[in-house]
Amino acid sequence: MAGEPAFFEIGVEDPERGRAFYGALFGWDFSPGPSDEGGSIIGTPGIPGGLHGGDKGAVPYLFFRVDDMDAALARVRELGGSTDSAELGDEDPAEYGRFMLCTDDQGSTFGLHQPPAP
Repeated sequence: MAGEPAFFEIGVEDPERGRAFYGALFGWDFSPGPSDEGGSIIGTPGIPGGLHGGDKGAVPYLFFRVDDMDAALARVRELGGSTDSAELGDEDPAEYGRFMLCTDDQGSTFGLHQPPAP
């Protein structure tokens, strides 16, 4: 089903401190991630997440699941929103899926995530 929260991303200045803070606060597990900024994959009891460094004062991004990224991006634009011109990260879509940042028709940012094909 499309539309449910699928992934979240937290940006911090120092990823080591970020892992210590969020790990102690929520009991999350961290494993190495694909980010060049000391990123991690976050293991939670709910939806998966990511943490990346070099992003002081960032606001967390929430990614909503879509079944067809291209169709979802076209729909965002049809509704008056906008989409970034490039997909996020250097990750392999076959392993992590596709991620795009979008802005709604009022200027609020959100993300879309198309999971990898089974």
